[in-house]
Amino acid sequence: MTDTDARTANTWRNWAGNVTARPARVESPASVDELADVIRRASEDGLTVKPVGTGHSFTATAATHGVLIRPDLLTGIRDVDRRAMTVTVEAGTPLKRLNAALAREGLSLTNMGDIMEQTVAGAISTGTHGTGRDSASISAQILALELVTADGTVMRCSADDHPEVFAAARIGLGALGVVTAVTFRVEPVFLLTAREEPMTFDRVTSDFDQLVTENEHFEFYWFPHTGNCNTKRNNRSAGPAAPPGRVSGWIEDELLSNGVFQVACSLGRVVPAAIPSIARISSRALSARTYTDIPYKVFTSPRRVRFVEMEYALPRGAAVEALRELKAMVDRSPLRISFPVEVRTAPADDIALSTASGRESAYIAVHLYRGTPYQAYFTAVERLMTGYEGRPHWGKIHTRDSGYLSGAYPRFGEFTAVRDRLDPDRLFGNDYLRRVLGD
Repeated sequence: MTDTDARTANTWRNWAGNVTARPARVESPASVDELADVIRRASEDGLTVKPVGTGHSFTATAATHGVLIRPDLLTGIRDVDRRAMTVTVEAGTPLKRLNAALAREGLSLTNMGDIMEQTVAGAISTGTHGTGRDSASISAQILALELVTADGTVMRCSADDHPEVFAAARIGLGALGVVTAVTFRVEPVFLLTAREEPMTFDRVTSDFDQLVTENEHFEFYWFPHTGNCNTKRNNRSAGPAAPPGRVSGWIEDELLSNGVFQVACSLGRVVPAAIPSIARISSRALSARTYTDIPYKVFTSPRRVRFVEMEYALPRGAAVEALRELKAMVDRSPLRISFPVEVRTAPADDIALSTASGRESAYIAVHLYRGTPYQAYFTAVERLMTGYEGRPHWGKIHTRDSGYLSGAYPRFGEFTAVRDRLDPDRLFGNDYLRRVLGD
């Protein structure tokens, strides 16, 4: 194999295709001991180390020119403790496998995001979240975690053991060490009733606080170039289970949300002038429906149309004003936006670098079809969001640096102090972390 062939074989790309890395070597350790050895050898060779999951982040948080660690062999359930109602899972386990395994045990996470392709470690390290009035992100459901630090030490931390590390490592950005296992708080599996309903933008924004307050989980999508939204309310149910019909579910989730949408996005990329007309048709294609199922089958949806994304967390009280300003900006601009804008909420939590740290939050996420120039749209959105003290999602496109972020997060210095102690030589560093955390 030539040097060129070797570099090509080691090339890593994220899911969206907007980040590429060519590590010096790729490792797939099969145990925590093997991982610790990989880290020690990398340090001896003067190489940095980055674990990578399924690449669902849109930033270069996992990119490295050093040693790329694939966690494919660090998977599975380590322990289910029904008395404590916890599950300990290997960090490389995909969320979809965790959700299915918990369901077989009659258990569930309390809340989750709408995509379950990520690994457990990837999801918690970047602050993956869903929507919830009372229940917060996946990281907020962690009771303990295990990570291998820069000197090869295996550290187990919780609220009682190394609490200062635990406060930071639940959303650690890969900056503190390599997470190898996570212990989640779980509960007996329950049923959720989802009510999906079209609604006008004006009504959603006028009734936003009421919709959030009256529902355990509320979210909506606004279709740019229209006054139309699609809302989703998820609430616990006594049952019985009534999942979507096989045919109707396929039409909504696969044909319309993926198949037809893929065609529409492809057409819009070739003929941008057609996008407003496509948006008006798309916003009316999804009809009202109600169904009841176990949590992961309600919270999550297949996402086969690839895109790039920016998301900001705002103080919840600023959400409606920011959304109205966003709509006005799109309406008066020459921008042509083919993807809906997603809006979710979260309660305040106590994690140092959580986007909901210390404040009740609303999330506004903007997307564009992969391959579509996104800079003008995302720059305009980011300018708007930072005017409302917005905090960017760590795994989604943004241009903020440590100067901005240290002011946006009251506990920013607490996190960087833990990083300085655990990784003073920046074994786990890369360009992205230098920008967002400083050096």
